[in-house]
Amino acid sequence: MRTETIAIACCAPLSAPILSDEEAEATAELFRALGDPARVRIVNVLATTAEPVCVCELVQPLGLTQPTVSHHMKRLTDVGLLEREQHGKWAFYSLRPEAAERLTGLINLKEVCC
Repeated sequence: MRTETIAIACCAPLSAPILSDEEAEATAELFRALGDPARVRIVNVLATTAEPVCVCELVQPLGLTQPTVSHHMKRLTDVGLLEREQHGKWAFYSLRPEAAERLTGLINLKEVCC
């Protein structure tokens, strides 16, 4: 199932009383996108950077090739985590503010009592 920016909008907090099938699928899709260490590092870089970042600026710090970084950026964009701006031949990415808020709420679990 290809969700294209739907996952981040549809996922529900794991502490929700009940998750619909659609919410569970969207949440799983988001976790699949974050299931790669390089993608987690990309989100970390973008979360700690005030300005949009060019793929070319991520190649060396991640130790990956440009096509591999671009693949990861596309995957993160498809689930709605990133915004992409085109400037000539260069693409610049930033973390969508609503995505950052959704990620925070998504994993905010209530304390489990024994």
